[in-house]
Amino acid sequence: MRLLHTMLRVTDMEKSIDFYTNIFGMELLRKKEFPEGKFTLAFLGYGSEEKNTVLELTHNWETDSYDLGNAYGHIAIGVEDAYKACDEISAKGGDVVRPAGPMKGTTTVIAFVKDPDGYMIELIEGK
Repeated sequence: MRLLHTMLRVTDMEKSIDFYTNIFGMELLRKKEFPEGKFTLAFLGYGSEEKNTVLELTHNWETDSYDLGNAYGHIAIGVEDAYKACDEISAKGGDVVRPAGPMKGTTTVIAFVKDPDGYMIELIEGK
């Protein structure tokens, strides 16, 4: 067994694809519209789906917003230098909501970024 993907519902597919490809450097692996079901799927990641866990974005055509709820946490992305990553993300227009710094009670450097739909992305240095 292996983890295949994590799915997020998005309100603007093109804006979300732009965010994950230009801000986080992911590659758009595939995208397909399903007119009968009135939804679009896009798969993004840092390598092929055959060897990597990827991110699935789902856009339901007739939905303008989603309730993010309070059970879902975040996506985590390993970065070499969280401080530098935050600077680069901010320079590209990304929303860094928790600047890079040590996690309370540890030496692990983390940061948090918010995507266009409000999902949180944790950056973990050295992973």
